Amino acid sequence: MEKLSFKVMEYDAPLDLILHLISKHKLSITDIDISSLLEQYLSIIRQWQDRDMDVASEFLEMASRLVYMKTVSLLPRHEEESEKLRGELTGQLVEYGICKLAAGQLGEWNISGDVYIRDQIDIEIDRTYTLTHGAGILFAALMDAQGKGARRLPPPRESFDPIVARPFVSVTSKIFTLLRKLRKDGCVPMDKLFDTGTGRSGMVATFLAVLELVKSGKVAVEEDAVRLLG
Repeated sequence: MEKLSFKVMEYDAPLDLILHLISKHKLSITDIDISSLLEQYLSIIRQWQDRDMDVASEFLEMASRLVYMKTVSLLPRHEEESEKLRGELTGQLVEYGICKLAAGQLGEWNISGDVYIRDQIDIEIDRTYTLTHGAGILFAALMDAQGKGARRLPPPRESFDPIVARPFVSVTSKIFTLLRKLRKDGCVPMDKLFDTGTGRSGMVATFLAVLELVKSGKVAVEEDAVRLLG
């Protein structure tokens, strides 16, 4: 594979970098190979870090998102969630690509000077309804209108129970927890950082907390442990 070497400023957002990797390595945007994409994405991040470049947090968040997508794809009985995550990423890439193409076309127009807009023209509107409908069509329209009214009602309280009952762990709280543990022990093995008892939310929050601490220069990640700096 050809060695990748780019400037950080060439990419305005993580989706911009991913689109470039898909185009350069002839990947399919509608059937993304997450493992291959993750390997290439992390390779770019490592190159930036090796050159002491400041990697924006949104690029690190996208890296954690790709790692999570690959993890889900490897787990048994998680095909539906894996396809949902892949579909969301594909939709974002398609929309971003369309917006980028439109912006490029607008830039080629090289619009300069004043832009003049025509004043609104007053148009006389005839509000007389002239069509006729049968009784069956009118009755169906009435039933449809009543159904839409029912759909505007708020959902029952029971529908929120799974969301409210699910524990949520913030990244900020995990950062303070990790710092207290590292100040006490100095160096913590990687497998001791992740508490499976907090569920998926806690695992993801721990991973993002480690990324933020590495970015801020407070900790260093070694082969199988995290060490406090300073």
